[in-house]
Amino acid sequence: MEAYKKNFIEFMVRSNVLTFGDFITKSGRPTPFFINTGNYENGEQLLKLGQYYAKTIMNTIPDGFDVLYGPAYKGIPLVVSTAMILHSDYGKKMPFCFNRKEVKDHGEGGNIIGHKLKDGERVLIIEDVTTAGTSVRESIPLLKAAANVSITALVVSVNRMEKGGTEKSALDELRDEFKISTLAIVTLSEIISHLHNKEIDGRVVLDDVIFGKIEAYRNIYGADK
Repeated sequence: MEAYKKNFIEFMVRSNVLTFGDFITKSGRPTPFFINTGNYENGEQLLKLGQYYAKTIMNTIPDGFDVLYGPAYKGIPLVVSTAMILHSDYGKKMPFCFNRKEVKDHGEGGNIIGHKLKDGERVLIIEDVTTAGTSVRESIPLLKAAANVSITALVVSVNRMEKGGTEKSALDELRDEFKISTLAIVTLSEIISHLHNKEIDGRVVLDDVIFGKIEAYRNIYGADK
């Protein structure tokens, strides 16, 4: 596993974004781990987060997009920080945009903020974590209504590697449904491999008990590959 992936996993733990215990997901599934990117709360964290997203993008599809898009609300700081790092660290002056939840009915109207999309542009969507793919499915019609764009890729922070609406993972479902690349900074398997019985700041966050719960969870909800 690349060093930046290991650093990102520990960064999520230290930021209280990746936690272990007993939780209920939005879809109603009981889960022994939870990822809440809403817990990023300061500029230093956003700077690092943008670096991890940008690194993943540049390692995989450096020339496969023209515009970055972040779905409201959590995608907004992600797309801004990633655009800034792509410029500062890689010299790519990338336009970005995001949506508003409610359509503006005054001024120039519309619900896409930032870059004005143009026909033929290739859009890369930046998300936090995709469980059911709802925000992506809502975003694509908005983007295509704004201009004749193509959606080329989706980048998320963590691939939970669990079933969406079928036996496939949510990311694989989106990949097949929209014919796009789906990327993640890290996968659940990488998280488990790196954190199992490892001390982070003097504390083991993923011990044998939590490991067993995650394995039981994956036996039920894990996606077929």
